Amino acid sequence: MAVVRECFLVSQLLTDHQVHYHHQGDFLVDEKIVLEVGGKSKDTRQIAGLKDAYLAIDDIESGYGNVILPWLFGFLY
Repeated sequence: MAVVRECFLVSQLLTDHQVHYHHQGDFLVDEKIVLEVGGKSKDTRQIAGLKDAYLAIDDIESGYGNVILPWLFGFLY
């Protein structure tokens, strides 16, 4: 399931953004934003200390703080 989440995010972002792998999170978008992708048990430990870092987490009802629902990236297409 993790691969499906990550492939979806990359496919939506690549239309207008540069996406690279990141050593601390999953992706670096436009050399500014770090994205970590996961399920509802994912927490911020992996991206702690990074300025512009966000979690894309599914299986939750609404986003909060730096947590974004992955399906919202579909609006970028």
